Amino acid sequence: MIRVREFGWPDYERVAALWTAAGRDVLPRSELTAKLTRDPQLFLVADVDQAVAGVVLGTYDGRRGMILRLAVDPAYRRRGVATLLVADLEGRFAALGCPRVNLLVLPKDTAALRFWQALGYVPQPDVLCSKPMGVTPGR
Repeated sequence: MIRVREFGWPDYERVAALWTAAGRDVLPRSELTAKLTRDPQLFLVADVDQAVAGVVLGTYDGRRGMILRLAVDPAYRRRGVATLLVADLEGRFAALGCPRVNLLVLPKDTAALRFWQALGYVPQPDVLCSKPMGVTPGR
């Protein structure tokens, strides 16, 4: 049975191990601390038989929701873990009055794009721009 719940600090090492197993970068505690001061109820963990099977990180800025870092342990994929995590997160966004949720999918990740489209997410022709803070342009 899959149980979705909010992240708690005792989960950190198991979540970090899951991110590593799923081929994702591990967010440092300092970044998560800052995120959790804003909307801790949007960082969710899925447990299967007391093992952390999946995780999703959501944010809400008061205008738009954002889904970040959905990851499922390879041993638990294709069992509905990701779908349950997203459904729970969407319910939490709705409870906050969030009118739209966005996410990013790398163009080469066709499996992820199919997953998100099956859940009703529609690709947009936006161009992502990013700037690392603390870096001087041109150096």
